[in-house]
Amino acid sequence: MRRLPKPRIAAVAVLLALVLGPAPDPSAQVPKPDALKLYREGRYEESRVQCLTEISQDPANIEAYVVLGWSLVALGRYADAEIYARKAYEEVRKDPRVMETLGEASFFLGKNDQALRWFQAYITALPEGSRVASSYQYMGEIYIRTSRWGHADIALRTALQFEPSNARWWARLGYAREMGGDLRFALEAYDAALKINPGLTDAQLGRERVSKRIR
Repeated sequence: MRRLPKPRIAAVAVLLALVLGPAPDPSAQVPKPDALKLYREGRYEESRVQCLTEISQDPANIEAYVVLGWSLVALGRYADAEIYARKAYEEVRKDPRVMETLGEASFFLGKNDQALRWFQAYITALPEGSRVASSYQYMGEIYIRTSRWGHADIALRTALQFEPSNARWWARLGYAREMGGDLRFALEAYDAALKINPGLTDAQLGRERVSKRIR
């Protein structure tokens, strides 16, 4: 078989390269996992792993820390959420979203006063934040835990200004008012909850209790 001269071989190689283009990069064919997308899809463990990978590559990646905190809370790993959120807060940036995660982690760990401080700091730093409503709701729950019924009333009413269709929060407002002896307004709150969700057991039982006491 006759062989092409070396110059012609080189010319053919150049021509093929122009026609076919550069060889594909295998690594470019695999899309990078999106930790936030995984979190929003409820794939919290996968999100957690991806966030840790990103942090190992860039220890100053505050976005990875934020999503990691959310994922750990969703997984019920509150102590780990507190550890990583505090690390982010102290070593990377005092991001309001990290403050909120510290509030949630502290809440579930039973650190009431600490949780209140973090939620208040988050609301002050990011008053239009996406988790302002839930922050007020958590504060209301802390006040219920500690029998501060008037404070619970204010916090839960504020939460409901952001999410007025949340039946469970209306029921908790009714409970705070019931415990504080404000029966007429407790009944109103329970009624509001049942208007949204007629099958909500806590609201049904609360309304029955208050109705008996009023009669």
